Amino acid sequence: MKVFKQILSCVIPSPVAGFWRTGRGLPAAGRDLLFTSRASIRIPSFRAERTETFSALPLLRKFGLRSEKSLFVRGMSLALYALLLAFAASAQVPEPMPLAHGNVPGEPHHHLKIENEYVRVYYVEVPPHESTQLHQHDHDYLFVSLGPADVINAVRDKPEIHLQLKDGETHFTRGGFAHVARNLSDAPFRNITIELLKLQDEPKNLCAQIFLIAPVGNCPKSTTPSTSLHTEPLLETRETAVDLVRLDPSLNVASISPRVGFLIVLLGETQIQGEPLNAPVKKVKEGDVIWVPAGSHEFIWNSKGKDLSYLQLTF
Repeated sequence: MKVFKQILSCVIPSPVAGFWRTGRGLPAAGRDLLFTSRASIRIPSFRAERTETFSALPLLRKFGLRSEKSLFVRGMSLALYALLLAFAASAQVPEPMPLAHGNVPGEPHHHLKIENEYVRVYYVEVPPHESTQLHQHDHDYLFVSLGPADVINAVRDKPEIHLQLKDGETHFTRGGFAHVARNLSDAPFRNITIELLKLQDEPKNLCAQIFLIAPVGNCPKSTTPSTSLHTEPLLETRETAVDLVRLDPSLNVASISPRVGFLIVLLGETQIQGEPLNAPVKKVKEGDVIWVPAGSHEFIWNSKGKDLSYLQLTF
């Protein structure tokens, strides 16, 4: 327009050129049309439509809107972020380890000693101020503390429980949970854990509160009062009976001939011997476990000067 006006000013007399330059004598609408810049005149074309589309983006952003492409990218970013959060959360909560069975390794503080159709028996030792790994108990079980203990029982998704146990203290626990045992003591935490592989019905306490959430029941008298072998029933279910057996110093040897197989957990040092009497004598100590098959004949020698006791689990 500027070049065009300059050309006109050369060929048209001054009044007319002045008219073109100033628009003098035209109505206001005519002056606006004459001096409108090219940038404000929209010419329908593909280039103009594309320019208008792009020029609308700042307006969309001003009102918080996005193009389809940016909305897709934003959605994908949020989905990826949520996936990463879920992965991080799962990485922070480890899966519980099993206990060793058959050829399957398990939690390293639980050492498998006996495994048959009735029980899996573990010797457990946790060093001072250390913890077990998170591990799973699928079966009901008994544990026997070997020496005093000061531990935290941290069951997953439940409040922690502080346990102070005495030497030989025995308890029954329902399975179906995962936990960590933390040793608070300056001494090793040792116990015998006995998983009961047969389904147990409701346990009944007899002469001691072995199942902590059930009351102590009726305590019958010893089944062998005429000898120096005293049997004190502790707990029973339809499948399992738990007895504490004591030998006083006046008894030299106790003979065991079970009609059904049972498990012995020694609570002191002694010697055990199989049949015949000239068979080798085996020294045993506190925490040793012995499976006595049905129909066998075993002799437990008593140590003079102190009482000997053991737990007997009959199935």
